[in-house]
Amino acid sequence: MQQAVKVVGIGGSSRPGSTAERGLHAVLAEAARLGADVELIGGADLVMPLYDPRAVSRSPEAHRLLAAVAAADGVVLASPAYHGTLSGLLKNALDYTEELRADSRPYLTGRAVGCLAVGQGWQGAVTTLGALRDVVHALRGWSTPLGVAMNSATTGFSADGECDDPHIQGQLTAMAGQVVDFARAHRAARATRAAALQAG
Repeated sequence: MQQAVKVVGIGGSSRPGSTAERGLHAVLAEAARLGADVELIGGADLVMPLYDPRAVSRSPEAHRLLAAVAAADGVVLASPAYHGTLSGLLKNALDYTEELRADSRPYLTGRAVGCLAVGQGWQGAVTTLGALRDVVHALRGWSTPLGVAMNSATTGFSADGECDDPHIQGQLTAMAGQVVDFARAHRAARATRAAALQAG
């Protein structure tokens, strides 16, 4: 039986239960329903020293993050809008992926990446979504065709984790499907290339 693809969700804010983190939970729940193994690295798990490439040791939180990204077939990023862009908490976490530069899949190479941005209004949410997608491209990831911008002034989550706006919930569900589908397709392509090299 084929091993399940792994999808890691990264983000939220340092405030437990933030709207961004709840949105991330919703995407990962759908990815799990589709058969993926999922892992959440929420905002509180991202409280790490400012990334310094000269440092000779890393915190346990940094080691966990890097191991999760290195093993992932797909990634979901979620950020609140901070002054029109992604939070420093998430940006610092993504800076740590510099440690994967010499990996067989450097940075976010070969990984589908879904992006969710949450703002107290549409302007911040939309500009933050664009910034997230720019960072994904810079890290060689494949942004899913659908990214989600969410206005927390009008939209939230129920106690069972469902978004109270059916349209946004549908977008979160669709984005999860795109991450899982791409992750499966890319893993199959890698396996085919590896088999061809071995045979040839």
